[in-house]
Parts: sequence; C-alpha cells; structure tokens
Amino acid sequence: MTLINERTQRSLATSVELADTRRSRRKGLLGRDSMRTDQAMVITPCVAVHTGFMRFAIDVVFIDRDGRAVHIVQDLQPWRIAASFRARAVIEMPAGRVRAWDIKLGDRLSLAPCGADLARCGADLYGPRIGS
Repeated sequence: MTLINERTQRSLATSVELADTRRSRRKGLLGRDSMRTDQAMVITPCVAVHTGFMRFAIDVVFIDRDGRAVHIVQDLQPWRIAASFRARAVIEMPAGRVRAWDIKLGDRLSLAPCGADLARCGADLYGPRIGS
C-alpha cells in the first residue's frame, strides 16, 4: 500500500504497514532499531500512542474518520505519549517526514493499493479512507 496526501497529490510512504488487530496495535514499532524514510505504520483504531521502549523518534499524524489530519506531533522521542481524542487512526513515520512530506492539519491522507502511480490510480481509486 502507498500513503498519499490528496492535497499535494504526492505519494508519501510506499511501504505502509497496517496494524489493525489487538496484537499488531500492541506491538506497533517495538523491537525495531529504525524505519526507512519510505515507511509508515497505520494503527487503527487508535487515539493515543506511546514510545516506551522504542529506540528512535517518530512523527505522528492523528487522522479522523474522514482521513483528515487532526493533530500532528513531530519528533516524538522515546518514552513519551501523544493523544488526540478526535482521532480514529494514527500514522507513525520516521522523525522528519511530516516536514519533508509537507503534511499539514486538515490534509486528507489515503491508502492506495496500486502503488505510487497516481495517473494510473486516479482520484476515485485511492482505496479506503484511513478512518473508514
């Protein structure tokens, strides 16, 4: 799956993991030493994250039911907590990616099953909204 910012029409992460079971949400990014710059993890449902026992900082984007960014936390260091009770899902990515990918509050982020070829995907084929 590819993560796409609908405002900029840019492919953000080309390697997206979905954590949508109790076990996968609990594990999250624990046990990893880092993430590649093209990686992201979508945790759903989720309103809060912690970085206890993590070995690296992350950027976190909280997404509402419509897939819109409602809260952004940049450079969340290990042993910290972040939350947004308006969120339905969370996107975790390597620290610095929010700035590099120009993600802003209100941006709608979608998952596209067909990769980064936006011309081939088309606007109506982005796949399910993260908050769906």
